[in-house]
Amino acid sequence: MGGGNSIGERFVATSFGESHGRCVGMLVDGCPAGLKLTEADIQGQLDRRRPGQSAVTTQRKEEDKVEILSGVFNGFTTGAPICMIIWNKDADSRAYDAIRSVPRPGHADYPAMIKYGGFVDYRGSGRFSGRLTATLVMAGSIAQKLLRTTLGIETVAYTCEIGGIKAADITTENIALRYDNDVRCPDPVAAEKMRDAILKARKDGDSLGGVVECTTTNLPVGIGEPIFASLEADLSKALFSIPAVKAIEFGSGFEGSKRRGSENNDTYYIKEGKIVTRTNNSGGILGGLSNGMPLLIRIGFKPAASIAKTQETLDMSSNSQTKLTVPGRHDPCVVPRAPPIVECVISMVLADHAIRAGLIPPVLKTERSL
Repeated sequence: MGGGNSIGERFVATSFGESHGRCVGMLVDGCPAGLKLTEADIQGQLDRRRPGQSAVTTQRKEEDKVEILSGVFNGFTTGAPICMIIWNKDADSRAYDAIRSVPRPGHADYPAMIKYGGFVDYRGSGRFSGRLTATLVMAGSIAQKLLRTTLGIETVAYTCEIGGIKAADITTENIALRYDNDVRCPDPVAAEKMRDAILKARKDGDSLGGVVECTTTNLPVGIGEPIFASLEADLSKALFSIPAVKAIEFGSGFEGSKRRGSENNDTYYIKEGKIVTRTNNSGGILGGLSNGMPLLIRIGFKPAASIAKTQETLDMSSNSQTKLTVPGRHDPCVVPRAPPIVECVISMVLADHAIRAGLIPPVLKTERSL
């Protein structure tokens, strides 16, 4: 598949596996030695991403139980590569054999078929499936714990919009309760409307898109590198690795483009002995570097491409137009499963940059240190 399966410079994550293959997995190289780590630390986020949890997600039933194969000994990371896998247990490829030469609208079937000369694994979208986000969660869960343990950095994502329905009441208190509803939205009134909209779309054989918002607190000032390795550049690259992501904005984003500089600039002042800004239109990043304010990112997800409605497409075996009803079990909206993925992807990038900046040492001091 080429060199696009790895990300990171010091905290390097390499994804492997296919949607309907034997397993999906992740290899993490560069995690410091001495981090207390068990499979339970990873399983929590995987359970939040897992399919088949409610009426608004795909009904594919996967346990998604992670196994750590290497890099952890006596409950601590050793500094060696950490290899993790999840076995695929509920894959049904029969429906995909029937449409092998019929590219599904909105999917990567056609470009992937051309790029790999017909050898691509087309079952369940293969490497291009949302199933592979489980691998991102594996690496990101480790990064989350590393950042929390060493620097007190916390990253929290939640649904803020689905199908044009926007959350209005988002507070620190209700963000903590975001997993109490099916759509992972902190605003309970909006959450109920979002759920109804998804179920209606599913009944209509259709799908919905939406927006996930993510905040990171306690990020030190100065993380990031100029130009091509700016924090925004690396975060955007990583976030676009999540299937269905089509838009990303930081801080005031597109709204800021409509303002004057005097309205959008964040002014500095001292609060409790710390330099902060009165507003956070920059989203916590200036010049590609963290400025000490909360990192604020919004990620736009397109409507799920697999829908039950009959669509027009091309039969490449005969070069003739045909009708297609996409088979299989699919999410009517991918957004409810996205918050843990977003948290993990952002954490991977932040961990990599924190290690590069020398803020996290190669060996952590713990109760087991020599």
